[in-house]
Amino acid sequence: MDDAGRQTGELARVKARIKARAEKTVSNGCTEAEAMAAAEMVGRLLERYALSMAEIDVREERCVQVEVALGGKQRRPIDGCVPAIARFCDCKVWLSRGPSGVGYTFFGFEPDTEMARYLLQVIDRAMRAETTLFKQGLTRAKGVALRKAGNSFEHGMANRIAERLEAMHAAREAAVAAQRTTGTALILVKHRVVDEAFRETGIRLVSASSLRRRINAAYRQGMAAGGRVNLDRPVRDRSRGLLR
Repeated sequence: MDDAGRQTGELARVKARIKARAEKTVSNGCTEAEAMAAAEMVGRLLERYALSMAEIDVREERCVQVEVALGGKQRRPIDGCVPAIARFCDCKVWLSRGPSGVGYTFFGFEPDTEMARYLLQVIDRAMRAETTLFKQGLTRAKGVALRKAGNSFEHGMANRIAERLEAMHAAREAAVAAQRTTGTALILVKHRVVDEAFRETGIRLVSASSLRRRINAAYRQGMAAGGRVNLDRPVRDRSRGLLR
């Protein structure tokens, strides 16, 4: 098999791994630590995907839209890390509202949008689980006070996760650029292809208004929850099937 054939085969294998990962079920017990371990795994897969592509692959890749419904009628603090998820996976993203409630639509190469969907679902479940644990520790807070504290905690957690995803994205692009002579040029071509395909859809993006957030003790605890995990740890099978 020639080099082109080997590269095509490797790209197909990486795509298959990305699709398989995106189709995995994430249980409601996912923790923030496991969410960031999932982000680490996604980054490795997307880096391998980028390193397997040639410019012709980039130009021929198909762009798709993937909608992820989060449920409920109102926006939530997780909004704070959705743009970072999109950039981490080289996608466009916008808020969408449908019969099932509020959600997000990702636009980009099919493997990237699949990973963005997977990562959003993992982080959503992690934030729910961590917030539940946080509220359980507030034995004296009730009603509105408890709801506000939980909201501040989620805002802090979403903000810290977003910061870490941005740093991981920058590190991945630097790694791709360093490992192949055309790395930086290929990244720019990919961004340009996605931008051009998006313009053809005629969709106009507008900046969403920021949700109000209260910088208080609960917010800082959320920041800590988003920053205390070890991102270098391997993704291991869990007895509860969280990230298998």
